[in-house]
Amino acid sequence: MRVPLSWLRSLCDPGVGSGELAERLSLAGLEVARVERFGLPRDDGYVVGRVEEVAAHPNADRLRVCRVDVGGERRTIVCGAPNVRAGLLVPVALPGAVLADGRELRAAELRGVRSEGMILAEDELGLGDDHSGIVELAAGGADDGLAPGRPLREVVPLSDEVLELEVSPNRPDCLGVLGVAREVHALWGAPLDDSPLRWEAVADRELEEASAVASVTVSEDAACLRFAARVFENVTVGPSPLWLRQRLLACGMRPINNVVDVTNYVMLLLGQPLHAFDLARLAQARIEVRPARGGERITTLDGNERELPPGTTLVCDGEGPAAIAGVMGGERTEVRAETTRVLLESATWVGSDILRSEAQLGLRTEASGRFEKQLHPELAAVALAAASRLLVELAGARLRPGTIDVYPRPAERRTLRLRPSRIRDLLGLEVPQERSRELLARLGFESSPRSDGELVVTVPWWRDGDVQREVDLVEEVARVHGLDKLPTTLPARRNAVGRLSDAQRLRRRVEDFLRDRGLFEAINFSFTSPELLEALGLADTALALENPLSEEQALLRPLLLPGLVDSLRRNAARGRPDTALFEIARTFTGPLRTVAGPPRGREAASERLHVAAVASELRARGWRSGAVAGDFFAVKALVEGVLACARADADFRPTARPFLHPGRSAAVVVEGEEIGFLGELHPTVVRRLDLAQAVGREPTVAAFELDLGRLAEHAAQRRATFAPLPAFPAVVEDLAVVARDDLPAAELVAAVRRAGGELIEQVSIFDVFRGAQIPAGHRSVAMRIVLRAHDRTLTESDAAEVRERAIAELAALGASIRG
Repeated sequence: MRVPLSWLRSLCDPGVGSGELAERLSLAGLEVARVERFGLPRDDGYVVGRVEEVAAHPNADRLRVCRVDVGGERRTIVCGAPNVRAGLLVPVALPGAVLADGRELRAAELRGVRSEGMILAEDELGLGDDHSGIVELAAGGADDGLAPGRPLREVVPLSDEVLELEVSPNRPDCLGVLGVAREVHALWGAPLDDSPLRWEAVADRELEEASAVASVTVSEDAACLRFAARVFENVTVGPSPLWLRQRLLACGMRPINNVVDVTNYVMLLLGQPLHAFDLARLAQARIEVRPARGGERITTLDGNERELPPGTTLVCDGEGPAAIAGVMGGERTEVRAETTRVLLESATWVGSDILRSEAQLGLRTEASGRFEKQLHPELAAVALAAASRLLVELAGARLRPGTIDVYPRPAERRTLRLRPSRIRDLLGLEVPQERSRELLARLGFESSPRSDGELVVTVPWWRDGDVQREVDLVEEVARVHGLDKLPTTLPARRNAVGRLSDAQRLRRRVEDFLRDRGLFEAINFSFTSPELLEALGLADTALALENPLSEEQALLRPLLLPGLVDSLRRNAARGRPDTALFEIARTFTGPLRTVAGPPRGREAASERLHVAAVASELRARGWRSGAVAGDFFAVKALVEGVLACARADADFRPTARPFLHPGRSAAVVVEGEEIGFLGELHPTVVRRLDLAQAVGREPTVAAFELDLGRLAEHAAQRRATFAPLPAFPAVVEDLAVVARDDLPAAELVAAVRRAGGELIEQVSIFDVFRGAQIPAGHRSVAMRIVLRAHDRTLTESDAAEVRERAIAELAALGASIRG
């Protein structure tokens, strides 16, 4: 939202500079992103002049020699504009003035005639890009306020500052300059001119009622809360006055004509968009508000023909769609130079419906950006009255009596109570009742005290959307009082002290573990692209969004892996190929809608908290050690660390997933339940994602993903308990086992654990060997077995017994002890 400072000061002038104004507004929650300059570098040297004589230039066919009264003196000015003529009041730049392009104007001789100034076009004033002719201020005498010699800056701001505001979605009242002025009034207490809320035009009683020449119907299934309209006759369409065009341009809007400019001006002033229809082009002079039907199309004001999705709310006439409700009008009924009859619409639409229409059409406008935030129906009537007054004044329109107003369910005013004790508890300071009333009154809240010290507060209609609870009133008091003035206090300790849940503690342990291993945390969107899922072989498992933000974000992620792989690819493409990333976030699965087919029921999609990582290289823990490749074993070590954080034991079993290397991947099984996977990405996937091209070599990329929610549930069942240090020594046995290549090492470890029973403290693999002494298709797996009893010292016979049982268990699997 762009707010010209001159316009703001005309409504409420706090008497401070733009820097202090921006800082105070930002502290009050209305963030000022930047302050920009608009218009001329300097505004001195510009005056109002009256053209008294126009004569042909003696040495140039296209130039004219003008005698111009600039207040007490007459100057000779050479001008080439086709519309210059005697009697015009025009803007004049005198020698010494700085032009819009930064040049200083000097008296000069043009084709033998000395010119002592310049009569200005719109672009030379910095108020647009029109250079087709000079600006015509007025054609009257001195009694119109535009006397020759008057400084032009008193007529129109030539040099202005513009506040660029970042308005939060819950404050649509600040999408109008008057709403911002109300905030300034509340913060400084400076007088507020809120008269635009009470502007009204006098209807021409010689004309029939508006309802006699036009009609409005609103269907029950239309997303319209209120539709008000007025009818104007004898409208003269032409250029807007200079002050109006300047304000529109400073706000970033292009002036079109006085009728359209009035609708835009009122929108910028009050925050309510309006739309003007050429009543003569409105078929059957009737309006019907209804949802779109299948196959309907409209050519909008931007000249594009658009197909209307079924259900889109439309404003129609007797021939069909005339406007897309709340978004953009239609070309067929737009106001043109020959328009003399105007129907002015001021409506209130359901914000969520406008938001859906924007997404479906891929079209967002100044109007829809306001309607999507849900405006109050009362604003529609206020804006319609204000625009009526301006149309009568600036376009010479005659207003028909009466307003066509379809408002089936009028909104009621909201009342809330405000307790001093609640203010004290939330803000940490006492705010006297009268002070609270004063601060709220500046924002437009009416209040009355009760005998118990409470306030009964009536919420103004322009704040009905975001002030709905007592705590919202407390926030308003705090904002205007000054959030920077609140004391710094510790939270009051009540009956309970907040603690992290078991799941939250596990999440933090996992985050710390992965960061300590050199992984960077990534935060990706919950949405992903069909192309990426297709490359990973996951397209048939993803939920499709009905209204995606873009084609690249059309699906909800079934796993965290797609986003991490895409982040890895982006890093590699930007010169960081050796990267390790992790993410803890939610995934989405369920039967609502899939890419492969239609909806499969109305059950809610399930959300699961996952932890995932992807790495092309991992840092070694020691500062003297180099990095290690992101392969199966490196990622397996990470998974074992994550499992240790949850005090969980897992088995690693073969798995078949389309995006993982079939011989270098595994499923992670905890207590018989598969909770995730790990492995190297399939070479085909690496090539599809152009990782090899980005890295400059064929990279090894490994990943894992675990269901952290299920892991937390398992961890909750295995709480950490105190165990004393062992009192008896351990016995260490090493076994070298020859086994088939297709026999998982995890089964060998499990066999040894079964053999040792309670005496087994640890079984670990420390070597894998293939060579001349090992049969083809086999490998040697060396395991270290740690035995310990808690009540005695183990003997050689105890260790031998465990060894014999282990050999028997291994033999049952087809493995033998290496000789």
